[in-house]
Amino acid sequence: MTAVDLAGVAVAFGVGESAYCAVGRADVAVSEHEFVAIVGPTGCGKSTLLNVVAGLLSPAGGQARVFGRPVAGVTREAGYLFQADALMPWKTALDNVAVALEVGGVRRAEALARGRDWLAQVGLRGFEARYPHQLSGGQRKRVAMAQMLIRDPKILLMDEPFGPLDAQTRALMGDLLLSLWSRDRKAVLFVTHDLEEAIALADRVVVMSAGPASHIVSEHVVDLPRPRDANEVRLEPRFHALQKAIWSDLRDEVMKAYSGAAAGAAS
Repeated sequence: MTAVDLAGVAVAFGVGESAYCAVGRADVAVSEHEFVAIVGPTGCGKSTLLNVVAGLLSPAGGQARVFGRPVAGVTREAGYLFQADALMPWKTALDNVAVALEVGGVRRAEALARGRDWLAQVGLRGFEARYPHQLSGGQRKRVAMAQMLIRDPKILLMDEPFGPLDAQTRALMGDLLLSLWSRDRKAVLFVTHDLEEAIALADRVVVMSAGPASHIVSEHVVDLPRPRDANEVRLEPRFHALQKAIWSDLRDEVMKAYSGAAAGAAS
């Protein structure tokens, strides 16, 4: 079954002469158990597509469907992990995870019990009483991941989730994500600027063009065997072949975006 289907989706901001066309046309489908990564130059509309799937933006053209149903309002089947921390600073790690269930009507005792279990699953047993400011960046991201997964969403939307982290922590978080994802293989739409990260994690990599009016340039199947180690897989010859092929498409779009930005600054 197709979990996410973006058919001819276009997104514009503003009206009239001041309108800006962020996405001209995007056709992307994600199967029920597929991990799809989206890469492209800065400002090409990658996050915009996630927001359309989440029901936070309405497309100006085309249609977004989730499990065959048109997206209308917030997509309840989706969990969203943002680049920036979205944890509540006045709540402990445990309360930040449990609140995801409590807002849905789950009794507090049950929410706390399940929250403790999820913190253990992401490697934070013993950190339940810590507040966000007492956690490292990687630990805060683990709490956010537990907060998203405790609801058992059918679709995971991830917008540069590991972007602010150092290289070593990013690799560890990638392995953690793959470990958790491999249990039931939910549909994933993962936005990243890191091409190596995209190849290491995904089943398929989608390349977007430079904006405005961005579109899909190409799609590449990542035929690396699973299970994978996000670090060790980067040493495989096939990994480097994929990286070279995808970068060939992505490089042109990055240069277009850079040239456009330089021209805009000069004017």
